[in-house]
Amino acid sequence: MTMEEVELCFPQFNMSCRKTKRPLSVSVLIYIVLSFISLLTVTLNLLVIISISHFKQLHTPTNLLLLSLAVSDFFVGLDMLFQIMLINGCWLLGDLMCTFYAVFDHTVASSSIAMMVLISIDRYVAICDPLHYSTKVTPRRVTVCVSLCWILSFSYSVIVIKDALKQPGRYNSCVGECVLSCDIIHQFTDIIVIFLIPITVVIVLYMRVFVVAVSQVRAMRSHIANVSLQCSMKITVKKSELKAAGTLGVVILVFLICLCPYFCDTVTGQDTFVSVSSPSFVVCLYGSNSCLNPLIYALFYPWFRKSITLIFTLQILKPGSCETNMP
Repeated sequence: MTMEEVELCFPQFNMSCRKTKRPLSVSVLIYIVLSFISLLTVTLNLLVIISISHFKQLHTPTNLLLLSLAVSDFFVGLDMLFQIMLINGCWLLGDLMCTFYAVFDHTVASSSIAMMVLISIDRYVAICDPLHYSTKVTPRRVTVCVSLCWILSFSYSVIVIKDALKQPGRYNSCVGECVLSCDIIHQFTDIIVIFLIPITVVIVLYMRVFVVAVSQVRAMRSHIANVSLQCSMKITVKKSELKAAGTLGVVILVFLICLCPYFCDTVTGQDTFVSVSSPSFVVCLYGSNSCLNPLIYALFYPWFRKSITLIFTLQILKPGSCETNMP
């Protein structure tokens, strides 16, 4: 059973919270692992952001969604710095910063899952209605949808945490605690709005995409002997879309595996929205998802590997580099 040390977060205060008792080796390991994941997450997602933003050829609707997801993942990397602070059971930045952090954390988490829903919709239209994809999914519409997702995520977070915003620290039981009470109505709403509905939509859409993709592959194989040049071009396009669907399917699968424990811990906590009692493993798993996404891109997307080379060799600083032909 976990015991608490006598050492206080703020020895000068009688009402100070106690630091969590852990062996020094365990604490050092947790700090090193989480700091490494945080740094790697920020760096890799920054590379994605620079790549898609800089090279004009990458300004496609799907990549704009990946750009927004990378921005969200980048903030997750920064968010982990605050999670690291909470590991020893002490919040050192005051009640107001605790509230701001909660809004930030909730907004980032909500926007991440919203991006997964948009990515699923994008792949659904691309695979199931390819003839109308270019007219239905345009860069402008994607930009509007992404902006709305971020605005709604922020607005919803403010509504949920409005009581703490009015009086920061009102639910803390001791000095050095970062706890925001969340009543049963908000907990139920969180479970429905930012967990069950989006996850259900993602799973249903990708099941449909998988069924249609399999049927298309079979159709292409059965007619491959009789294709003309024009049909070959169509097949190439279809294969490209199927590959993109498969890659983003891996991204979504990793997302579900890594974030489900975090969301379950967040929305079903014992009347708390942010708590220092969240297991380090859950935090580590949550941050790992945002770190793994760019690695998946590097594994499956040639354009990302090329853009990384151009960035590290400083080729992007040359005039006209934004017009570089990307594979």
